[in-house]
Amino acid sequence: MDAFVGAFVAAIKEAIGGELTADTLSELNSDQITLLAWDTLHQEVMDGGFVQLIHNGYGPFIFKNPFAKAVKLWGMKELSRLIYDAHSLYVKYHEQIERDCTDDEFMALFEQFPEFDDLDDEFVEREEEWTEQVAHYIDEHIEKFANVEK
Repeated sequence: MDAFVGAFVAAIKEAIGGELTADTLSELNSDQITLLAWDTLHQEVMDGGFVQLIHNGYGPFIFKNPFAKAVKLWGMKELSRLIYDAHSLYVKYHEQIERDCTDDEFMALFEQFPEFDDLDDEFVEREEEWTEQVAHYIDEHIEKFANVEK
C-alpha cells in the first residue's frame, strides 16, 4: 500500500516541480492536495510526532486547511477526529513549538508537550490501516489523481 500511495505522491510532486507553493497549489485539485497533506502528516508524525510536524512549519498546512474534513469525506472518520484533536493542541501550543531553537531545545519540546503523546501513539498504531484506506480511495477515484489513457 505504501508503494501504491507513494507512486501517486511522487507523480503529483513531479508535476508541480517538487515543491508545493501558492502557485503550484492552484494547479492541483482538492484530492491531490489532500493526498500531499496526508503524505506530509504521515512522514512527520511517523518520524517525530505532531510536535515535529508543527515545529517544522507544517501546522498551517494540516490544521488551517480543510484537511480533517477532506479525509472524513474520504471515509476516514477516525483520522479526521484525530486531526481535530491535534488541532485543539496546535491552537494552544503552536507559537511555543514553532520557535527557533537548538537541537537540545527541540528535543525538550517532546517533554514539554506530553498532550501530543496519545495522538502520536494512535497515529502510529493505525498508520497501516489509514494508509490502506488512502490507497483504496485513490484506487476508487483514480481519475482525480492521474490522467488515465487507454
